[in-house]
Amino acid sequence: MARRRGRNLIVPQAAQGIEQFKGEVMRRKGYTVNMNEPENVKYEVAQSLGIPLTTGRNGHLSTEQAGKIGGQIGGTMVREMVRMAQQKLIEKQ
Repeated sequence: MARRRGRNLIVPQAAQGIEQFKGEVMRRKGYTVNMNEPENVKYEVAQSLGIPLTTGRNGHLSTEQAGKIGGQIGGTMVREMVRMAQQKLIEKQ
């Protein structure tokens, strides 16, 4: 059975910074991002994947569809964080 992950940040004060990072990363990837509302990039990602994401309830989406949207965003963010960490390690040498 799959275990549900917590969706709360360990440091709640980091929420705004995480959202800004998401916006910057997704903009570099080619998505149009309103930096005042970077959380809304999910709608553009969904549209590019052909997934009918709407505001409000999206109970009509399959788990696979929702995962594709979140995976596209989260995966891009994680790849960028790894790249940044590798760059820091190189700079320390």
